[in-house]
Amino acid sequence: MSTEPLRPDRFDSAGQDQLVDVRDLQAALPGIHRLRTWAHEALALRPGEKAVDIGSGTGSEVFAFADAVGPTGEAVGVEPDPNLLASAERRANQLGSAARFHSGDAYGIPFGADYFDAALCERVFQHLTAPVRAANEIARVLRPGGRAVVVDVDWDTAIVHPGERGVVRQVLDTLISATTNPLAGRAIPGQLTRAGLVVDEIGSHALVQDRAAGPGSLVTRISAMAVARGSITEAEREDLLRDLERGAETGDIHLSVTMFAVLAHKPN
Repeated sequence: MSTEPLRPDRFDSAGQDQLVDVRDLQAALPGIHRLRTWAHEALALRPGEKAVDIGSGTGSEVFAFADAVGPTGEAVGVEPDPNLLASAERRANQLGSAARFHSGDAYGIPFGADYFDAALCERVFQHLTAPVRAANEIARVLRPGGRAVVVDVDWDTAIVHPGERGVVRQVLDTLISATTNPLAGRAIPGQLTRAGLVVDEIGSHALVQDRAAGPGSLVTRISAMAVARGSITEAEREDLLRDLERGAETGDIHLSVTMFAVLAHKPN
């Protein structure tokens, strides 16, 4: 998955909650990069293998797959957004990459059973109304012995400091209620296990927003939603944003959320 702008047409219609996507924590991108590095090391692709990125965006991870599997392997991206598919294909042509891209999503990977040696699915499950179905689909396309890494955020781990505790809690509750599958990160191991995969390792990383961003676009927008739903007053919102701005100036600020990465394999 790449860090493209938010895409409200992705997956479920309920997935229009992408305004709370972790991409809004722009300063946390180094943390996402570290998790991606962990994912690639965990998948440990070898020449000649077949690998798929489910929700591939403009294809950055698929290009890395293509380099790893070489000319005898197969690197595939599956993405539902036609504009992103077209962009990925253009990039593949420009790079001279053997990466291929197909229309599809986590509910329908357009390949037969037992096809791939490795699968990656990053920041997709939080947007799904039926993540168990997606876990089953990943298990279906993996060959016996194949491995998968599924990465996603758990929004109930979000921290906002400083701010009046009750107001912060209401803002975070608004964020959680606005997300299709807000606790995705904690549920991945169980969902993959029920799909018949064996969980081998679980990694995590707290994505911490740089203090220079102040409240950031995420808190700014979600706090406005909290006002609209009557959870906090406009005055309370202004106080919260002011506290965060002051915290950014003095260094007394912390905004973060934790992402989890799960490595699993399909038994022989």
